[in-house]
Amino acid sequence: MDAAGLTVVSRFLIVFLPVKSFSAKPAEVRRSWYILDAADQPVGRIAERAAVLLRGKHKPDYTPHVDTGDHVVVINAGRASFTGKKEVTKTYMRYSGFIGGHHSDTVRDVRGKKPAFLIEHAVKGMIAHNRLGRRIFQKLHVYVGEEHPHGAQQPVAAPNL
Repeated sequence: MDAAGLTVVSRFLIVFLPVKSFSAKPAEVRRSWYILDAADQPVGRIAERAAVLLRGKHKPDYTPHVDTGDHVVVINAGRASFTGKKEVTKTYMRYSGFIGGHHSDTVRDVRGKKPAFLIEHAVKGMIAHNRLGRRIFQKLHVYVGEEHPHGAQQPVAAPNL
């Protein structure tokens, strides 16, 4: 025995035993439904919480190459706010591919046409830009008002992360 109370044999076994890493399997992932209320909250803060829940990073069985995330329902997307002067200075650009097809809109313009786009665009920028990210993004459900058709899934309030 030495000072740590381990015999030479047991110390040898502790050092050279292989370490098993846990890897979640897609068939074994349990999905929950969470609801986020975006009323009077910054778009970036809502998007960050939604991205973490969609990705599954809040779970102990998180695995980077497997979709372990949950479904997220965002309500009141039309009432989400921006900090500072972003309401008038931030622009969303798109390009049709044709000559003169460049369009840019401010947050006010986008909020008038497609308020859910503000949340969707912010969340899409926070998840991976690959096949896994596209699959993860399909679990995001954004609604402009209070009503949503996911009552049967019994979504619960999202945890504070």
